[in-house]
Amino acid sequence: MAKTAKKHHFLKIRGLRKRYMMTTMLVILLIVVVAVTAYSLSMMNSVYMNLREGLYAKAKTATDFFANYITHTYAEYYDGANMYVNNFDDVNRLELQFINTAGRIELSSHSMTAGSMPGTNDISEALSTGKISPWEGYSDTTGEHLMSVSAPMTYSDGQIIGVMRYVTSLRPADRLVRTNVLVAVSAGAVMMLIVGIISMVFLGSVVEPMREITAAAKQISGGSYGIQIGSHYRDEMGDMVKAINEMSLKISQSEKAQTEFISSVSHELRTPLTAITGWAETIIYDENLDEDTKRGIGIILQEARRLTKMVEELLEFTRMQDGRFTLNARPIDVTAELEDSIFAYRELLKQDDMSIEYEPCEEELPLVSGDPARLRQVFYNIFDNAAKYAREGKRINVSARTDGENVFLYFRDYGPGVPEDELERVKMKFYKGSSRERGSGIGLAVCDEIIKYHGGDLTLSNAKGGGLLVTIRIPIEPTFE
Repeated sequence: MAKTAKKHHFLKIRGLRKRYMMTTMLVILLIVVVAVTAYSLSMMNSVYMNLREGLYAKAKTATDFFANYITHTYAEYYDGANMYVNNFDDVNRLELQFINTAGRIELSSHSMTAGSMPGTNDISEALSTGKISPWEGYSDTTGEHLMSVSAPMTYSDGQIIGVMRYVTSLRPADRLVRTNVLVAVSAGAVMMLIVGIISMVFLGSVVEPMREITAAAKQISGGSYGIQIGSHYRDEMGDMVKAINEMSLKISQSEKAQTEFISSVSHELRTPLTAITGWAETIIYDENLDEDTKRGIGIILQEARRLTKMVEELLEFTRMQDGRFTLNARPIDVTAELEDSIFAYRELLKQDDMSIEYEPCEEELPLVSGDPARLRQVFYNIFDNAAKYAREGKRINVSARTDGENVFLYFRDYGPGVPEDELERVKMKFYKGSSRERGSGIGLAVCDEIIKYHGGDLTLSNAKGGGLLVTIRIPIEPTFE
């Protein structure tokens, strides 16, 4: 059970860390993605726009120059264009083309393209609008990423004679953009890594103290009153540790005072109750008493015995609480002890018109390490509770099983059962829940502690069809198999 609780606690801590990391990293990731995207788009626009504007300015300058020297003859235009192509000194970076009105390249600084028809929309727009037009796309022949600017060539009267076109490869620009985007993505990843590391360090400074505090709080809730958490925190965590330590100490003091009071009162009650029981047992056999007096003495004897049992339970529990409880454990046949308890209690249950139906295990159960007297105390207490709270069910089913590692004993009555919201608290000391039956509310708490001392556990559940099912698990000692 301790391992299960520890695992469940660890999963909770992991859940807190996971939620924090997912929230933080999601926000950082969103910011990084937006920043990288914005930077990449800005970078692309800047690189391609600067390149486009450079080509635009170059084409504008060249066409203005040609306009001053071209008159009305195509021969002058062609000779000038041919001379310009031959003297073009930027051939390694750009391709200069002169295109006629039909869209065919007549002259080119790269002779291999001469005579071809690019067919791009910058050429057609320049011819139709008379304005410089840009284009960006991929070559149909090579698939290369290109950018071009087409400027109309006109006579002095404004008639378009052809198009001057500058073409450049965008491979260097694309490489520059990719490099910068990669740098931006790497920077974003490094930023996320740094934020993640810082977050993990921060979470460690919060989660580890929480884990320690939670473990201590679970110990306190489990009954380890008075334990103290090491106070080496100086922030709000330190204030919480201080408050929990004070609470633990005060609960311990209160619990000690309560236990001492119960023990003292129980001891004080034991002596007069013993005297009352002894005298009542003596007087009731007096033949001179009339029936009403005998009946009254019988009630006194019955109530004195009930109070004596309650006092014994209280004393037993206080011994468990302050560590004076011991077991005389030895290898025992638990089914033999169970059968003897059934035989002894069956006659008492007949007085309440109840029966015990026992179903023994088909195979022989191995020995367990146990205290016969204490285990019988547990069995009697379970039968007593069934007789008190489930007498209308008329019967109790008892069975025994083993899984090879544990012996399981099942006690099922046919009473009203226990409300689901009370099942976890029924074993708590002094808890009686919604039942109106008289009692100390400590019997099951004592039984639970005795079974825990045997290394097992006692669980309660509502059986199908009604009634309460009490399950006792006692581990099998390998040395006794």
